[in-house]
Amino acid sequence: MLIAAAAGMNSQSWGSTGNASNSHRSGPHRARLMMLLWIILSSSMCLMVDGQMKIPPETVQQWAVSFGKEINALSARYSGAKLLQKKYKDIEGMVKIQEVDGEELVRKFAEEMEEMLGRKMKSVKRLAEAAEDADFYHEYNETMEYEYYNSLLINKVNEDGNPLPLGGPFPLEENEHFNKLPVNTRLSNIQVPTNVYNRDPDILNGAFMSEALNEVFIENFQKDPTLTWQYFGSSTGFFRLYPGIQWTPDENGVVTFDSRNRNWYIQAATSPKDVVIVVDVSGSMKGLRLTIAKHTINTILDTLGENDFVNIIAYSDYVRYVEPCFKGMLVQADLDNREHFKLLVDELHVKGEGKVKKAMKESFKILNEAVALGQGSLCNQAIMLITDGAMEDFQDVFEEFNWPERKVRVFTYLIGREMTFAENVKWIACNNKGYYTHVSTLADVQENVMEYLHVLSRPMVINHDHDIIWTEAYMDSVLFNSQAQSLLLMTSVAMPVFSKKKETLSHGILLGVVGTDVALRELMKLAPRYKLGVHGYAFLVTNNGYILSHPDLRPLYKEGKKLKPKPNYNSVDLSEVEWEDMEEKLRTSMVKGEMGTLTLDVRTSVDKGRRVMFLKNDYFYTVLNETPFSLGIVLTKGHGQFIFIGNVSVEEGLHDLLAPDLIIASEWTYCETDIDPAHRKLSQFQAMVRYLTGKEPDMECDVLLLQQTLFDAVVTAPMEAYWTALMLNESGMDEGVETAFLGTRSGLMRFQRYTGIEKRTAKSFLTAADKENMFTLDHFPLWYRRAAEYPTGQFLYYIPREETRDAFRDYEADYSAILSAEEVDLHAEEGGRKQREEYDEEEEAGRIVISATAVTVKVGKKTAVAGAIGVQMTLEVLESRFWAITAQPNDTDCSDQEGVCPLRCDSFDIDCYLIDNNGFVLISKQRSDARRFIGEIDGSVMTTLIRMGMFKRVSLFDYQAMCKMNSHSISSARPLLSPFYGLAAALKWFLSNFLLFLLEFNICGFWHTEHFTEAKPSFTVSSAHKKKGDILQPCDTEYPSFVHEPSVKETNSIIKCGRCQKMFVVQQIPESNLLMLVVQADCDCSRHYSPITMEPKEVKYNASVKCDRMRSQKIRRRPESCHAYHAQENANDCGGASVISLSASLFLSCLSFRTLVS
Repeated sequence: MLIAAAAGMNSQSWGSTGNASNSHRSGPHRARLMMLLWIILSSSMCLMVDGQMKIPPETVQQWAVSFGKEINALSARYSGAKLLQKKYKDIEGMVKIQEVDGEELVRKFAEEMEEMLGRKMKSVKRLAEAAEDADFYHEYNETMEYEYYNSLLINKVNEDGNPLPLGGPFPLEENEHFNKLPVNTRLSNIQVPTNVYNRDPDILNGAFMSEALNEVFIENFQKDPTLTWQYFGSSTGFFRLYPGIQWTPDENGVVTFDSRNRNWYIQAATSPKDVVIVVDVSGSMKGLRLTIAKHTINTILDTLGENDFVNIIAYSDYVRYVEPCFKGMLVQADLDNREHFKLLVDELHVKGEGKVKKAMKESFKILNEAVALGQGSLCNQAIMLITDGAMEDFQDVFEEFNWPERKVRVFTYLIGREMTFAENVKWIACNNKGYYTHVSTLADVQENVMEYLHVLSRPMVINHDHDIIWTEAYMDSVLFNSQAQSLLLMTSVAMPVFSKKKETLSHGILLGVVGTDVALRELMKLAPRYKLGVHGYAFLVTNNGYILSHPDLRPLYKEGKKLKPKPNYNSVDLSEVEWEDMEEKLRTSMVKGEMGTLTLDVRTSVDKGRRVMFLKNDYFYTVLNETPFSLGIVLTKGHGQFIFIGNVSVEEGLHDLLAPDLIIASEWTYCETDIDPAHRKLSQFQAMVRYLTGKEPDMECDVLLLQQTLFDAVVTAPMEAYWTALMLNESGMDEGVETAFLGTRSGLMRFQRYTGIEKRTAKSFLTAADKENMFTLDHFPLWYRRAAEYPTGQFLYYIPREETRDAFRDYEADYSAILSAEEVDLHAEEGGRKQREEYDEEEEAGRIVISATAVTVKVGKKTAVAGAIGVQMTLEVLESRFWAITAQPNDTDCSDQEGVCPLRCDSFDIDCYLIDNNGFVLISKQRSDARRFIGEIDGSVMTTLIRMGMFKRVSLFDYQAMCKMNSHSISSARPLLSPFYGLAAALKWFLSNFLLFLLEFNICGFWHTEHFTEAKPSFTVSSAHKKKGDILQPCDTEYPSFVHEPSVKETNSIIKCGRCQKMFVVQQIPESNLLMLVVQADCDCSRHYSPITMEPKEVKYNASVKCDRMRSQKIRRRPESCHAYHAQENANDCGGASVISLSASLFLSCLSFRTLVS
């Protein structure tokens, strides 16, 4: 208005200047007018800045109160929360509330786990004894003809319709115990890797001998019906598996599975070991030789486990560590470090002359220093020398460091077809209690590397020490792909099998390893969730401090459409999951095998990391005897401290248990259905009913859990009638209210679908696929967990998380120990499609809101959470009420109101939001804002709210994240400094290989053919570098969460944004976790305030810190047994090969040329 008036004055002033004669006289007058105009304009701008819109806080408060009453009444009516709370209050005189004794609980859990694991160990012992006896009475037959069942060839016919040799009819039936896989529980069968001849005399003799295990397999399964796969891995390469299955080759028709590569085999066959791998990278190792050498290193690394220690040295003219950070030390050979080494080995290049003497000295120094400092395995020590020849005389090195005790074994691998230096290389191994092998092709690597395991096993075999070993958690992806393994995370118990024949005693012949798998899911069922409470959980760690099982372990990530194990999935340290244990007191005590307790204040995230809860946790822990594992349980102060126990008659409880709206936690164990084969097809609900009705009185059931379930069924029974009455009410239902639900600590759930499936927006809510909102082995439903942390009687509202994923966040714990092979395939293939369809439908039909509140029982001063109850509705239900309340009518009496009146949220200059206590938007003018964090939408308001203390930022950490790989993160290759360097490298490669070809063709062709078999230019970019930006690798991330401070119920402020100011008002919605935010919309602050996002950020470590972290040696508990020496060992059995007789002139010619080209 002021600007318009000024413009009018200006127009009139200029209009009055009618002629030129007046223009000169009016000059001073015009200047005064211009000055006046400038003053008026300036004043108007000041008014625009200082006199901005005022939003009346009183009006927003009235809106918040009215809206709170409406939604509270809505939630209370359709959930029936008041009725359920009354029912639990009515029975308070009939129940007992007991304080949970955490120490007693962890002791009982440990005893039950020890009993279960003890049965597995007895089964393995019986297998080992049977295998040794069978071998003792078996006489080796070089010409044996024997038809065994080959798992790859069974039930297959040739073109004429006849069974394939080693095949034949092999009955298979689906079995519930083996995840509905077709198996034969009457017979085992044999798998042979593709690179092993399936009619080799060793294979035929071993297969015939091990037939004796069939009876023991069946007997074991009858004695312990909870056993899964039982097996015998032979040292000759075959794998006998019970029950028998149809083996599936990979997409290329190849069977790569070799039991001798499995961790259970390697750990059982040898004691812990310290290994230094020494690889020759001199010029003569170019081409195929280097490729074979790299493959040999990787194969050796694959034979190491978390109880072993390793380092790798490369040598030519000088000695260098493959990982400079590991200089002079041994590092634990866990999966993370092994994969790190493999990446670095892939970058090795050849150059210079081989000086092995320095490398050997450095290797001995590493091993000696480890012993002196009490580091490493403190058991076997070995040096693995990988070279194409050794010309130096280094007897003095062995005299200085290893003779006469020969505590360090030296294994040598002669690479390439040339045999010139075979005697030298063999001499090294034979004089240091090692073994010499000649590796001329890639196909030779596997068998030759395995020889060192047999040598290391000799002391144990001669002494007949049958050590039982337990592996770390692992996923056998090869078995999994062949459908022989259904449960992802497992541990294996294994025992070595020895030859007891006297004539072979000094040779220490290892026949193989027997073992069985233990699904960690089944083990963790022995720590029932209902005894631990809503936030409680149990977990297991190994002697190395690595997680064996934990609800927060996330071993899988998604690459494209496939679920894959993370590279470090089984070397996640306890301190990386329980990261609030800053001083690692919990980890140290558990690794040492101690029993004790610890209390920690923790920040824990829910809803896939979006929300944070603050808990005070009590940790109780103890060791599992005769295993390398320790068990811990967590009870949360408050909810975890108390458990209430009610009691009703079976008849009364059973009547209410059979109601159609009731289900129980399908993953919990109410009754043991896996013992009797006749029970395996029963669901937990069916098994419980059969036990309660007396049809199966001998079934093993959790009586306390059944008692509590029956009690909850009786107390919650009136809810069925209440919900049904609402549906039949003549006044009708509010459109959009879809499902009422409740859950109790016993895993019981009731729900009422108010809307038919065809009209329902949330079609998957509370279905089997909706693990987030159901009771699982790992957690209580999300709505239950969140409601338990909110005041009783007050409803908590939130929009469920949209199924999206970024590079940092991956699948939560549900996927760690629960998915079967069937479910993973469904999730990876069909599941993705189905989820997309469901979410497309959800976007079209609207969004959903969940409202929930806790129900408690109080006896005296003790309060226990009995359950939670709530309602699920569409977002439109809240939106219609929100927009109706937040609009003052045009005829509003504004005489006593200061500020904008009438105030309406639908006006263009006002933005209104409904946000929850974590800052996520439920309602906005922009429908797409729902689920978004308010800080992303308006950074200025969120910044101010944090500064004013209404919200606080909480930092959380994820040490299991996956980040996009930096293209320079692992490469140690020399960059292309200029085109001239590339040209020179190409020319050098061409000339050297051309000359080499001519010479080899005429003179040395019988020895050096690998040079032109696979020649690779030194400047070729490694294939590992391709699309590195798309590759994910393990990383650490920090991510924020935001929490409303409940003591600050309202606030308002003015934000200065350059030439404008923005006012906002925030008001808490009574009896809820919601806030109403009203913001002035005509002032854009985006140039002055950046959005606040919840995106995780990778924690970057500088080179020094990163190296310190990699070098750090955490406390660990070494295995108790060590077998490194036996006086009767036959050290003369050290390998060998026929040596070609060479003329001196021919040798000197080849040697001179090698020196020239290197």
